[in-house]
Amino acid sequence: MRTKNFFHAAALMLGLACTGFMAAACSDDDNNGGNGDTDFDQAANLDYTAENSANWLAYSVRVANLLEQDATSLYDAWETSYDGGAPFKEIFKAHDGRQSYSNVMDCITTIIDKCQEITDEVGNEKIGDPYRKWMAGQHTEALYAVESWYSFHSRDDYANNIRSIRNSYFNSMDSSICDHSLYRLMERVDPALNTQIAQAIEDTKNAILAIPQPFRNHIGDDMVPPAQDACTALGNLFNTSLRNAITTAYQNGTVGEADLQAVVEAYVDNVVLPTYKDLKEKNALLRQAVQALAGTPSNDAFESACDAWIVARQPWEQSEAFLFGPVDAMGLDPNMDSWPLDQVAIVNILNSGDFSNLEWNEGDSEDQITSTQEIRGFHTLEFLLFKNGNPRTVPAE
Repeated sequence: MRTKNFFHAAALMLGLACTGFMAAACSDDDNNGGNGDTDFDQAANLDYTAENSANWLAYSVRVANLLEQDATSLYDAWETSYDGGAPFKEIFKAHDGRQSYSNVMDCITTIIDKCQEITDEVGNEKIGDPYRKWMAGQHTEALYAVESWYSFHSRDDYANNIRSIRNSYFNSMDSSICDHSLYRLMERVDPALNTQIAQAIEDTKNAILAIPQPFRNHIGDDMVPPAQDACTALGNLFNTSLRNAITTAYQNGTVGEADLQAVVEAYVDNVVLPTYKDLKEKNALLRQAVQALAGTPSNDAFESACDAWIVARQPWEQSEAFLFGPVDAMGLDPNMDSWPLDQVAIVNILNSGDFSNLEWNEGDSEDQITSTQEIRGFHTLEFLLFKNGNPRTVPAE
C-alpha cells in the first residue's frame, strides 16, 4: 500500500458537486459508515445507476484487465525473466552481485527487513493513522484513512499482512514449518527466542482480528491500541532480536552458508513463487467475473465479482512481507494497491468514459505516474464493486 495525503477527500467533494454523480446525504448510520458528516456520507453513497452504468462497467473491466496484467508481469518477472534477463528467482538465489545481492546474508537481511517493515505499516499506518485522527476528533479524516473501507475488508487485509510474515518465517503457506526456514534455524540458535517470535506472530494476527468488524465503524475501539502494540513488539523482534541472533550465529559458525542458502531457496520456492502464482491465477478469475458482470449486469453478477475480488485480494495481502525486487522496481505495488484513491479523477472518468490515463509509460514524470496509479488497482475496483461492505446492485427498472 502506498499512501498519500488525506486532502484528496476535500477535493472529492468539489468534484462530486460538479457531476451528475452526487448522491443524497444520509443521516448518522453506522451501517453506512456514516457519522453525521455530510461530506463523508455523500462519498460513501455514490451510486451505480442506469445513467452511468455503461461507463461504470467499462471502467471496471479496464481496471480488472490491468490487475491481471500486473499480477502476470510480477509472476513472470520472478519465474521467467526480469528486465529482459534472468528471472528474479535466479538473481536472488545466486546473490552474485546482481540487484545489490552480494552474499547470502544480504538475502536473509532482506527477508527480515521486509517482515519488520510490514509490521510498521500495519501498526503505524493502516491501523495507527485512522486511530490517531479519530482520537484527535478528526472523524471524517479518520474514516477516509481506513484502507478497504468500501468492502469492509480492512481487518482481514491487515491479518493477511501478518500471515505473510508467518509464511516468510515458516517458509510455507499453510502454517506448517519447512525444514529449511528461519524458524528451524532459530530453533537451533535460540529456542526461547524462536518460540517468542512464533507466538508473537500469532498474537499479532489475533489482536488485529479482535478489533470489531468493520474497522471503519470501530476506529476508536479499545482493542485498537493492543493491536498496534502487538505490531510494534513483533517488528522489534524481527528488527533487533532475530537480526542479531542470525548474524551472530553466522559469524560464530553455528549457522553455515549452506544453512542460510537452503532457507533462501525454500523461501523463493515455497512462499514467493506460489503466492505470486496464486495472485496471477486469482486475478484472471477476477477479470472473468468482472467481464461477466459487464456482459450481463445483475445483482448476482455483482456479488460474484465481489467474491472474486476478495479471493484475488488475499494473495496480494499475503505478499506484503516481500515487497522487494520486481514488485517495487516495476511500480507494481502502487499500480495494484495505491491508497487512498483520487476519487475526483475516478468520478471524472465515470462521467467522460475516457480511460486514456489508466496506463503510464517509461519517461512519464513521477506526478504523472502517481496520478495514473491512483485511479486503478484493487481499491478502484473495490470502489466500483462494493458499497457499504456489500455488493452494489443494479437499479430497479
